[in-house]
Amino acid sequence: MANPISANKAELLAIANAVATEKMIDKAIVVEALEEAIQRAARARYGAENDIRAKLDTQTGDLRLWRVVEVVDEVEDYFKQVDVKQADKLEKGAKVGDFIVDPLPPVDLGRIDAQSAKQVIFQKVRDAERERQYEEFKDRAGEIITGVVKSVEFGHVVVDLGRAEGVIRRDQQIPREAVRNGDRVRALIMKVVRENRGPQILLSRAHPDFMKKLFAQEVPEIYDGIIEIKAAARDPGSRAKIGVISYDSSIGPVGACVGMKGSRVQAVVQEMQGEKIDIIPWSEDAATFIVNALQPATVSRVVIDEDENRIEVVVPDDQLSLAIGRRGQNVRLASQLTGRGIDIMTEAESSEKRQKEFVERSEMFQNELDVDETLAQLLVAEGFGELEEVAYVAAEEIALIEGFDEDLAAELQSRAQEALERKEEASRSERRELGVEDALAELPHLTEAMLVVLGKGGIKTLDDLADLATDELIQKARGDARRNNNNDRSDRNERKRADEKPGILAVFGLSEEQGNEIIMAARAHWFDDEPGFDDEPGSENEEDALAADASQ
Repeated sequence: MANPISANKAELLAIANAVATEKMIDKAIVVEALEEAIQRAARARYGAENDIRAKLDTQTGDLRLWRVVEVVDEVEDYFKQVDVKQADKLEKGAKVGDFIVDPLPPVDLGRIDAQSAKQVIFQKVRDAERERQYEEFKDRAGEIITGVVKSVEFGHVVVDLGRAEGVIRRDQQIPREAVRNGDRVRALIMKVVRENRGPQILLSRAHPDFMKKLFAQEVPEIYDGIIEIKAAARDPGSRAKIGVISYDSSIGPVGACVGMKGSRVQAVVQEMQGEKIDIIPWSEDAATFIVNALQPATVSRVVIDEDENRIEVVVPDDQLSLAIGRRGQNVRLASQLTGRGIDIMTEAESSEKRQKEFVERSEMFQNELDVDETLAQLLVAEGFGELEEVAYVAAEEIALIEGFDEDLAAELQSRAQEALERKEEASRSERRELGVEDALAELPHLTEAMLVVLGKGGIKTLDDLADLATDELIQKARGDARRNNNNDRSDRNERKRADEKPGILAVFGLSEEQGNEIIMAARAHWFDDEPGFDDEPGSENEEDALAADASQ
């Protein structure tokens, strides 16, 4: 008959090895779980108040059990302390302050103890397995992975990735794509989130990067870095656009991505459930790129507004619907591809707009500069649109206009400056009538006209302004000029972003840096009496406070 002690040794080591191999975790973690389970059982037997330790030798399978006690002059806790006399029986020469080991006999696990030990081991193994999964996938965001559909729950697809599970949420699926249990799917790892129930591996088939990675798998030149996808935009399941550039003049980027008889692009299209893909040559020149991005429509003219980060595109009348696309799809994708807002208009609309602006600016110059219609129109025709441009441009530029001379240029600049002063004074009076504090007028970048707008918006004191986030002050309205009703998800998201409320001073075109400086200066008085803050606005601590507020 086999020695029962030896059998137990072998069984403990076998359990540790089997679990570690099956779950692909470190054997030491399983051994630690076994030791903790035995410690719990021993505490239940000898008293939970005892400090009991267990150690399993991973080579021999020997299990040692002991109690740790502290040597003290006067015992207060009889479970964890002993006096010097008692300690001497356990370990010769023990003195006050020492921790000594009191060996305990092994315990036989009863049914309840065994069940408790089993739960401890399972929990430890689960925790270790979750940690292994997180470590394995945490740095793989941006990769394409293949898995098997395990289940579809409330529209979300759970994918078995082998040693972990991923989720393709409903908004990251290709619309109208039907998947069933057992189907093999490819998806992009978007991110891996550590949670108590285990790592959440979030997958996507709708993200533009999924398409970019598919092209990298199908086009060797992209994988090798000879061709680069500079931008991508998708309307999942319907249409997509990518901008590509070649760093080898002998290789055409569009042709390489299309492949022989379209073989390469068709492989990507099939994986994306028939999504049509426009492959566009990328260009450093924004105007050229936007013309390419709006294909197949023909573009007559492009006007770029760098301040507003928008592009005005003029197309022939018969190209308008083609440029906008079905339910605004073409212009929306082109806008995403270029990262700019796009306003599409016909030749007639553009001409009407330019004529309206010409008349308005001419009338403004006539009224403000007290000049005749012809002279005002000459200024507008030469590109002057604001009084500030006339007042502060070099006088030589005005004198170069046909029919103008230096004396006329000086006179026009003088009148423009006087007009600006009149407007400033009128705004100052209106601002004070609105009850806006003079302290706001001392803040950087704010003009009297801006203060009037703030006053009308209920911002009348330093505290009122300081309570704003930078976006609430300067954020510009977003969204394309032309949008059609569309029930698909991407268009709803686009409208939601476009409907965000613009900042109070959005029309003045202040930069984010200027907005931050205004808010910091308005908050400076908050920290005048606070230790650790500099008196000067813009100190590091104040900047940190502003950054934290802006992030909210």
